[in-house]
Amino acid sequence: MAVHKLILDDVFDEALYTLIAIHCTVEDYRLAYLLNNHLGVRLKKKPADLDFNNGKSTFSIYDWEDNKQQTIWSLVVNVCKKETDQPTNNSSLFSAESKIVQKSYLVPEYKQVNYFLKIDNEVSAKKERHIINNILNISQVSTAYLIDANQLKSKNNLIFS
Repeated sequence: MAVHKLILDDVFDEALYTLIAIHCTVEDYRLAYLLNNHLGVRLKKKPADLDFNNGKSTFSIYDWEDNKQQTIWSLVVNVCKKETDQPTNNSSLFSAESKIVQKSYLVPEYKQVNYFLKIDNEVSAKKERHIINNILNISQVSTAYLIDANQLKSKNNLIFS
């Protein structure tokens, strides 16, 4: 009897979403509002943030499900800042406590990126250019560009569901 073997490695290696990096210094809720106005989407904050390392790193996430296009749009913060107390030196004359700000990144390969806009399902190149141009028209956005998600080492961090 012949044995048939199916190899599906090529099917699962390719990312089926568009990933846009956004450099912007405004707060996450403000950027979500601006994207809603300029792109015609309805991003809303999820009740729970993305949680990594059992609460040591949390990232705000906004999403919108476009039922007409069968697409999910997600805006996620790339930087998590946690403030912790620094251990004090008891031999010091002054016992002032100091705080340390620790940063962690959702996608460590792109530490300079503030936000990622992930659009599930593949989008045509023309639509990608249109979306990026509309994002660049927002005065608070410094720059925005496409990222090849297949080249990311930490692409598993972009699985939100």
